[in-house]
Amino acid sequence: MKAILALALPIVGGMASQNVLNLVDTAMVGRLGPEALAAVGIASVASFVAVAFIMGLSSGVQAMAARRLGEGKVEEMALPLNGGLLIAVCLAVPCSALLIWGVPDVFPLLHSDPEVIGQGTSYLQVRLIAMAAVGMNFAFRGYFNGVNRSALYLRTLLVMHAVNIGLNYVLIFGKLGFPELGTTGAAVGTTVATYVGTATYLVLGLKHARGAGFATRMPTWETTRTMVRLSVPAGLQQVFMAAGFLTLFWIVGRLGTAELAAVNVLINLTMVTMLPGLGLGMAAASLVGQALGRGDPDDARRWGWDVVKVAVTGMVPLGLPMLLAPEILVLLFTTDPGTAEAARLPLQIVGASILLDAVGLVLLNALLGAGDAGTVMRVSVSLQWGLFLPAAFLVGPWLGYGLVGIWVAQLVQRAAQATIFGLIWRRGRWADVRV
Repeated sequence: MKAILALALPIVGGMASQNVLNLVDTAMVGRLGPEALAAVGIASVASFVAVAFIMGLSSGVQAMAARRLGEGKVEEMALPLNGGLLIAVCLAVPCSALLIWGVPDVFPLLHSDPEVIGQGTSYLQVRLIAMAAVGMNFAFRGYFNGVNRSALYLRTLLVMHAVNIGLNYVLIFGKLGFPELGTTGAAVGTTVATYVGTATYLVLGLKHARGAGFATRMPTWETTRTMVRLSVPAGLQQVFMAAGFLTLFWIVGRLGTAELAAVNVLINLTMVTMLPGLGLGMAAASLVGQALGRGDPDDARRWGWDVVKVAVTGMVPLGLPMLLAPEILVLLFTTDPGTAEAARLPLQIVGASILLDAVGLVLLNALLGAGDAGTVMRVSVSLQWGLFLPAAFLVGPWLGYGLVGIWVAQLVQRAAQATIFGLIWRRGRWADVRV
């Protein structure tokens, strides 16, 4: 328990600060009206799709750094980080330029409301400027979490979020002499804060990772090839997941603008309950990778189940406010009655199903820590695109069950994912993956 919490709590704290930021952003933008809330919701998911592949670098860097630590090869721990940073820049710079150019033509395909299109287009273009910084930040996150320095990850996020909240306040509403930029101001604040985070990570890397090879030499071809082998499936899984979210927004958009705004609120509130699962899952990835590096697969298996137990204990109470008082939570982020009513029952479903997230999230990340990113990709993509999204379209706009029907379909997906990952972890074939 001590080892799990020592590694996981800073990660959870960092993610909590991220979600506080998301909730503050949502609350600020929500004061601009449901069109602004819907625009930022769609654009944020589209931005996630754009950066999803390079986010997969985090899994590859973390798995390799943790394995090298377990093997006692301390002087080589940061070599995957060096490679990850280079790959992030080489991928992100040309991709961001191309995507910024194409946004005005693509965004109208996602929603038909002219007001939503106008606000969402400018927001997304500004967010895409930060693609390279996002990729580099995730590579750093993977490294520091993998070598048990998650407190440095937390420290960096706190700096980023303080900058973001301050800039959003003055730029969205035109405070302290700044122009009132609305949703575009929110994008500018997030982009600037992301680059501030990159600068902070570079300083911390030079201070804490030079002895592990950071910025001293490039990884060998074998190391690079292994990192690509681990990162590509994780990146593809992130791309399909992000594209699935974007497809979900398209499906919900067929129900109406109020329902679309409600989904933005729902996703941000859902992330609060998922925080312990995500943070503990990343801790499990490091602990599993280090155990496998020591040549002890039985210890790695025990770490996975022990972290699941901690996650269940910590997450289930977080679902109670959603289950018992959804109206109060929703009204914190929107004053529109239609949006609040659309979000109420789906939020109760989230609160009732949090146990499934605890199991699924921890074991998903534990498998990534073992290097079995291919299995994670196949299971996650199959359940999302083969089960959830078709069911969401069928029961939501087609059969008329609205957001409630869509969130019931999501509940089925979560149950299937938790069950399948549990069976895979019990079987133990992941212990044979070379990293």
